[in-house]
Amino acid sequence: MKRKSWVMVGLVVLLVALAAMVYSAPAEAGKLEEALAKTPTGTGPGEVNLDAPKGLLGIPGAPTPFWFYGLLWGIWVGWIFSTVGAFGGIMAGVGHISIFGLGNYAASFRQTSPVLNKLVTDSIRTSNQYLVALSALMSSINYYRMGRLVLPLGVALAIGGIAGAYLIPVLTAGKISLKAYVGYFGLIVFVIGAFLLYDTTPKGQERKKKAKQAAQAFQEAVKKGGEAAAQGVQVKSWGITRIDFSFYGVDFHFNPIWPLVGGFFIAALSAFLGIGGGFLYVPFCTNIVNLPMYVVAGTSALAVFISMITSIFTFMFVKGTPIDFLFVGAELVGIAIGSTVGPYTSKYIPDIWLKRLFVVLALYVGLKYVLRGFFGISI
Repeated sequence: MKRKSWVMVGLVVLLVALAAMVYSAPAEAGKLEEALAKTPTGTGPGEVNLDAPKGLLGIPGAPTPFWFYGLLWGIWVGWIFSTVGAFGGIMAGVGHISIFGLGNYAASFRQTSPVLNKLVTDSIRTSNQYLVALSALMSSINYYRMGRLVLPLGVALAIGGIAGAYLIPVLTAGKISLKAYVGYFGLIVFVIGAFLLYDTTPKGQERKKKAKQAAQAFQEAVKKGGEAAAQGVQVKSWGITRIDFSFYGVDFHFNPIWPLVGGFFIAALSAFLGIGGGFLYVPFCTNIVNLPMYVVAGTSALAVFISMITSIFTFMFVKGTPIDFLFVGAELVGIAIGSTVGPYTSKYIPDIWLKRLFVVLALYVGLKYVLRGFFGISI
């Protein structure tokens, strides 16, 4: 990535972080103080130990994840999202909910302080979105420079997603318990994974001759060292009902009305779950538009970035959701590293294996959280 691009990304992240901390601090403090005032104090489960060191969000006795582990997890989240165009938010959620113990902490207040339970849940959702937003921004820039981003498709998905990304936080902030969130989170991911598993079978691949042809042409160019942005996505015509483009000599087209509609529902569901939505944008791009995976990641990233910014703004500035910026800041450093590496390594992974990587992660994560959210079983 060129130095100028790094500088631009750094400035954007810095300005967003500063604005969020400055303008949302009073609202966050008020929300958190109100929730803590309704929470019993003591040393038992579901109580706040006022004598314990401050942890997450400055709450005494809350988990205190080590910043270096956050950085390492951020690298993984940034790499996986920038490689397949999905699972950034889901992996961020896995880290926050399971690895760093925030899920169990929020769940401990389900009976004693439902307000704090839901506030910490909203904080997890919004923190996930911060990580995905940065990864999506960097991935979009890198893939566009490589000629592997379908700009009109990404823009159409993003425009459709703005309304959904705004509406759901307004309707659900402070109303979703951790248990319900985890269960639905897993169920939706599991269903998508099962759907895409079929897509990797020979029968599923029969419908994607153009995508396969384009993927093979790209792979051959990479092997010969001839990959170039000039051979990448080339938009040939724009229209209200049809947009035509090519990728490595193979022609594609789509009706922009469908991504506008699809973007709304995908962004709405993503905002509810507190994730990026790439796990839905990817199936949309591969099955509705029939694109090869090599251009899906960048296109998905652009749509995800716009919806994440909208959702973060709504959660923080409209609903006053608190964020632990010290820990999230360490994760964002890792995100920047992983998101830089991903676009450059993905071109060496066969198209079908990118999909299979997507499927394996979806089935595992989905099963894990369905069992935990609805049946109380941990795996």
